[in-house]
Amino acid sequence: MSSHNSGPVWLITGCSTGFGREIALAALESGGRVLVTARRTAAVEDICAAFPQRAVSQALDVTNPEQVAGAVQGALDHFGQIDILVNNAGYGYVAAVEEGEDAAIRAMFETNFFGALAMTRAVLPHMRSRRSGRIINNSSQAGLMANPGTGFYSASKFALEGLMEALAKEVAPLGIFVTSVQPGAFRTDWSGRSMHRSPISIADYADHVASRLDMIAEMDGKQPGDPVLAARIFIELAAMDNPPTQLVLGKGVLTSYREKLDGILTALDAWQPTTESTEWV
Repeated sequence: MSSHNSGPVWLITGCSTGFGREIALAALESGGRVLVTARRTAAVEDICAAFPQRAVSQALDVTNPEQVAGAVQGALDHFGQIDILVNNAGYGYVAAVEEGEDAAIRAMFETNFFGALAMTRAVLPHMRSRRSGRIINNSSQAGLMANPGTGFYSASKFALEGLMEALAKEVAPLGIFVTSVQPGAFRTDWSGRSMHRSPISIADYADHVASRLDMIAEMDGKQPGDPVLAARIFIELAAMDNPPTQLVLGKGVLTSYREKLDGILTALDAWQPTTESTEWV
């Protein structure tokens, strides 16, 4: 077991590109020790070479139960503890609901939802025993709001949000904090290399669904969000005495989520008599 310094120990999933890579680098630059994971360790060897004393790479596909267990054990073997789990691994699959392919939908859920669930359940016994730990989820604005063409992705993230909202309440008395971060449009591979799009195309959806998906693809590399700046916020969240359970990132998501919440309140008021009419007086 190596203990080259006393910085916090991070286990981060999906570190080959995008948010995961930047969070790993930011954690290392801030003095942390990191189990840097990716499906192919070759993709993260440069990170480990830059921080040889505090970074260790390990192969991790979050849909593989043996690799999930191995990553947690690897972090404990190398560093003796796990202070922060970042559930970052995930990708987008886009299609109109009617155009979705069953196998592709289920595969995305295996990574985005069940993978994060598996990692979380794997670290919880250790965190409970220490009465200490942080679980930070890289979710999405799609976990708060659903739009045409990204319904399946939203469904996977809505599921994650519901799970983690409950978990936050379950583990708070045990000294464990859970935070889910909902980024808006950031310059990562989400809308480019890692985007999966259904080959099924129904003409009735061309104008209002396919056109939106084309727009998302064309935004690739031009999004306003900077993942380097976002990664610093993950470092801050890990150190906060009382972190939020949800944190949106980006001006666009802040504006659109406020609009959604305003609409919800307006609808609740409009339908209040109907809502209240179903109970015995």
